[in-house]
Amino acid sequence: MPDHAVSSRITHALGAMSPFLRFMQSSAWSRRDPNDPRTCDFVFGNPHEMPLPGVVRALQEHLTPRNASWFAYKTSEPEACSTVAASLRERLGMPFLAEDVFMTNGAFAALSVSLSTLLDPEDEVVFISPPWFFYESMIAAYGGAPVRVHIDPETFDLDLEAIAAAITPRTRAIIVNSPHNPTGKILSPETLERLAAILTDASQRFGRRIYLLSDEAYSRIVFDGRTFHSPTAYYPDSLLLYTYGKTLLTPGQRIGYIALPPAMTEREPLRDALLTAQLTTGFAFPNALLTHSLAELDALSIDIAALQRRRDRLVTALTDMGFDVTTPEGTFYLVARAPEDDDRAFSDRLAEEGVYVLPGAVFEMPGHFRLSLTASDDMVERSLDAFRRVAPRAAVG
Repeated sequence: MPDHAVSSRITHALGAMSPFLRFMQSSAWSRRDPNDPRTCDFVFGNPHEMPLPGVVRALQEHLTPRNASWFAYKTSEPEACSTVAASLRERLGMPFLAEDVFMTNGAFAALSVSLSTLLDPEDEVVFISPPWFFYESMIAAYGGAPVRVHIDPETFDLDLEAIAAAITPRTRAIIVNSPHNPTGKILSPETLERLAAILTDASQRFGRRIYLLSDEAYSRIVFDGRTFHSPTAYYPDSLLLYTYGKTLLTPGQRIGYIALPPAMTEREPLRDALLTAQLTTGFAFPNALLTHSLAELDALSIDIAALQRRRDRLVTALTDMGFDVTTPEGTFYLVARAPEDDDRAFSDRLAEEGVYVLPGAVFEMPGHFRLSLTASDDMVERSLDAFRRVAPRAAVG
């Protein structure tokens, strides 16, 4: 039998990622012409308009070296960590410390470093479905056993009873994403308090600390004047994971961080462990230019009001056409039910009209599809006729 030199961990990860990989490699979207001005691309959270001028100015300002070590190796530089800690203190009202901030090259790296630090072989990690594409595969890649728990299908809230039932003596962590990609649900204080009680009770019962990995990539993208509540305020044994790629809509400029909340017990031992994991997972630090620019970048944001207007336009228009649409509370995604069970076939029919959406089978919501609100206003308006032609009422007619 030939030896393909593929580990069982990567084989598991490949299996978990197969719907995403198939879409990336063989869908109608993968064959599109991205330069065709008629294309309406709602698939991923990519920019379709020019970047924020402030981002360009910040990078330009720090591009010229000011000393010989300007582009030398960078780790979690004190100035950057102080910027993050001050920002967290202002936004969350919690006394975060600079020494508890670990700069990473985006949320991918933040999750990788956290899993590498915390997991022993076959430790279980609970994740919430529908998930971000890579949770299951990354858990498996770091030797953990992924445990899937579905959200409440009616409210899109956490199914707390199912989470409690999924925890075993081997559970090491749970990954929670709020605001939630893809549904846009923001977890309430009541839900977070109950979740914290479940994790505290299970940790004490099994004599083993369960960590909460709080994916807060969209924490600054909230609508209708809502307030984001960080799980780290309710459960001290949490790691806050963040990327600036969403707030700035610059996913190709990768900078983010891990932050340990001030109430975490025994956080000192984690500091060295996280640094070691950053080194051994491939030098998981942001590059020098982004590090130097962080004070300016942290103060910037894409136009949230414009995203909300785009959300409202699509929700109203699609609802009028007969689609069952969820109104997101945050993130820049919108989920709707496809007018047929085969969401891939539905997305292919839209693609024939030049409109590209993400079928629900790719993100564990079969029978649905997802739109990214980062598409331009022009794309939104041009897409509506195509949606009308494939709408539920048109299908019935």
